[in-house]
Amino acid sequence: MESKTTDRRKFIGLSTGIAAGFTGPNLLLGQAKGANSRFRVGVMGLSRGKGHIKGYGDVPNTEVAYVCDVDDNRLASGVKYTVDRNGNEPKGVTDFRKILEDPDIDAISIAAPNFWHAPATILACKAGKHVYVEKPGSYNPDEAQTMVQVAKDNQKHVQMGTQRRSYPALIEAVQKLREGVIGDLRSARCVYTGARPSIGKGVVESPPPELNWELWQGPVPEQPYKSNLVHYNWHWHWLYGGGEMANNGVHSLDIARWAMGVDLPNRITYNGGRYHFDDDQETPDTSSAFFDYGTAGITWENTSCHRRKPEVSKFVTVYGDGGTMEFSSANYTIYDTKGTEIAQNRDSPSDVPHFTNFADAVRDGATLNQPIADGQISSMMCHLANIAYRTNGSVDVNPETGKLINHAAGEKLWARDAYRQGWEIH
Repeated sequence: MESKTTDRRKFIGLSTGIAAGFTGPNLLLGQAKGANSRFRVGVMGLSRGKGHIKGYGDVPNTEVAYVCDVDDNRLASGVKYTVDRNGNEPKGVTDFRKILEDPDIDAISIAAPNFWHAPATILACKAGKHVYVEKPGSYNPDEAQTMVQVAKDNQKHVQMGTQRRSYPALIEAVQKLREGVIGDLRSARCVYTGARPSIGKGVVESPPPELNWELWQGPVPEQPYKSNLVHYNWHWHWLYGGGEMANNGVHSLDIARWAMGVDLPNRITYNGGRYHFDDDQETPDTSSAFFDYGTAGITWENTSCHRRKPEVSKFVTVYGDGGTMEFSSANYTIYDTKGTEIAQNRDSPSDVPHFTNFADAVRDGATLNQPIADGQISSMMCHLANIAYRTNGSVDVNPETGKLINHAAGEKLWARDAYRQGWEIH
C-alpha cells in the first residue's frame, strides 16, 4: 500500500485543527534554551506521574520542581518519592495552576485522568508552558482538535505520552517496514488482554477528607462522589473516560498506524459488551473494532477480564505480502511467509528516551517524536470508535477532516454538552 508517512499532516486542514499543531524545531527558534540549560518541570497526577518523576530523573540537567495531586496522601507520597528518587525536594501543590504561575517553570507533565488532559494542556499552553501529556491526551474529538490548535497558536511543544514512539527498537522496526522488509502492507492486528476484577456497585457518599473532590472533577459538570470511582475506575464511566479503547487501545493503535503509514480511516466498526460482571462499568470488557482504510485495515481486540490463556497474542502484528512483523511492547520479530524468523530486536523498554526527547525539544529545538498533532490522530481513532460503539456500531469518516459522515447520533457525542464554569476549553 502507499505510505503517507512523509506527508502525514496534510490530510486534515487548519479548519479542524488536528494537523495544525505540530511544533517542529524551527517554530520555536529563538526561544530554545540551549542544551546546557536546566529544564524545570512540574508533574500533575501522582499515580502514573511517579513514572514521570522517575523518567525525568534520568534526563540530564532536569529538575522536577513541582508535584501536584488533589489527594493529600498522594501528594505527600509524590514529594517523598521525588526526594528519594531524584534527590531534590519539589514544591507540593493541590492546584496545578500554581505551577503555571511560576515563570521559572518550563513545562508541565500531565498524568491526571483523561478528562483533564486537554483542559490542562490548553491552560498550560496559554500560560506559556510546554506540555508532556499522557495518552490519550483528550476526552473527545472536539478536545482533540482544540488542543492541537491551541498548541500551534501559542507555539508550544506538546508531546503525547505514547512513549513507544521513542523506543529505538520500534523506530528501527518502522524503518524496516518503510524499506519493504515484508513487502506491501495489508493489515495490522492489535490485541489487549487483561484480568481486571469487578468494580462492584458504588454508593454515593461524602468524599474522603484527603481528597479535593471539586478539583478532582475539574472540567466535568458537578457530580456526587461515588465510592468506586476514584482513583482508577473512572476509566469505565463514559462521563470521565473512554474505556479500554482510550486506555490501552490508543497505545497499540498508535503503533499500528505508525507501522502501516496511515492516518484516519474511512470507516470504523466497534461492537462488544460488558459480559463478565454485573457492576457499574459502562464500557465494554470484551470488544472488537475494525478500522477500514479502503486498501488496508487495522483491527483491535479487547478482553480486559480474561487473558485467554494459553493463547499468545502479540501487542501488534503487521501483515505484508512478504511476511509478518510482530511487535511486543518494546521490540519486534520479523517472519517470512512460511513463518520462519528472519530478524529480531530485543531491546528493553524505557520511558526515558521519550522524556529526553521532550526536554531536548524545549531546550534545543529537537523534533518531537510524538507531537500532539500526530498523537491526536491515534486518539481520534479511539474517540470515533467509541462513538460507533455508543450509537449503532459503525461510523463513516471523512479521512481528510476527521468529521463524521451523516451520523446525527454520533455528532451528539463529538463534544461535551457543558463544562464546569471556569474550565471551558473554548
